[in-house]
Amino acid sequence: MSAAVQPVILAAMLRVLLLLLLCLGPVGPAAAQGGAPVPEGARIAFLGLTWIDTSTEGDYFGDRPDEAARLRMAGAMVRERFAAEGYEFLDLAPVAQRLEATVNPAKCYGCDTRMGEVLGADYVLVGEVQKVSNLIIDMNLQLRAVPSGDLAAGRSVSIRGNTDDSWARGIRYLLDNAIFDGEDGK
Repeated sequence: MSAAVQPVILAAMLRVLLLLLLCLGPVGPAAAQGGAPVPEGARIAFLGLTWIDTSTEGDYFGDRPDEAARLRMAGAMVRERFAAEGYEFLDLAPVAQRLEATVNPAKCYGCDTRMGEVLGADYVLVGEVQKVSNLIIDMNLQLRAVPSGDLAAGRSVSIRGNTDDSWARGIRYLLDNAIFDGEDGK
């Protein structure tokens, strides 16, 4: 092959590679963390948010009413945002007993998607709020396809502060950037 032909072939190969990358869409950490909008008309089973207290404060003083109230507030924010986006969550009554017996639906070896299957869901939505200390709270939401369990969207965020405002900012961030792809819900 002549030296004059090599740059032409290399340029053509680079164009094909670029075209393939553009067709495949985003790859890497951003794609793996979700961010794809929930398909219109999807049936979603929201199995709630699980509270995990790994702080020493919880060991000494037990559950705090203000944190229990914040967990309810965060769950309500998730429900309200999905409603504002035009989605409805499925009634959990058919799996209520199984859900009550599950310590953490986000970490139950696929029981979340099996419950979703019983409910006729397209997706299950689960979340966790972990208190590392009174300063550090980790939150995550995961939207999983039923019955495969494949992650459709999800992300974690670590917030600073244990206040209503910091929790609300964390949940809004997850909804805006993991589930609804940067939309602000307004």
